[in-house]
Amino acid sequence: MKTARQNTILEIIASQEIETQNQLMQALLEQGVRSTQATLSRDIKDLRLVKELTPSGRYRYSQPSTDEGASHNDKLKKIFREGVVSCDTAMNLIVLKTLPGLASAASSALDGMDIQDLVGTVAGDDTVFIAMRDPKTAEQFCEEIRKLF
Repeated sequence: MKTARQNTILEIIASQEIETQNQLMQALLEQGVRSTQATLSRDIKDLRLVKELTPSGRYRYSQPSTDEGASHNDKLKKIFREGVVSCDTAMNLIVLKTLPGLASAASSALDGMDIQDLVGTVAGDDTVFIAMRDPKTAEQFCEEIRKLF
């Protein structure tokens, strides 16, 4: 359902100049897809849609270019390379130590990634607690993080 709705959103914004969420909701309805404003807002965030200026001087929703997505991932990796000091596990929890003041950025970066077994993160000043589904996935993910710094 979600994937089909999001694919329909991508088709709509590729073929029409959609400026507002209400216009997008109406276009979805015309395609037979009902959605609430809250769901639509989450879809826009999930799809990382942006508003771009059109030649007519109006704004419209569009997908960012793949270069922007790549630079986003590069920025996330940079945060980990330059800010993470250590990574350790305790059962299904990962304790990530950062330079002072960077835990929030690291936590936000993790939340922005599509990590399958990540349940959630909590950040302090220099420590991030990462809850994973089970100890095995916690250890595997911690190993991946260690490779970044």
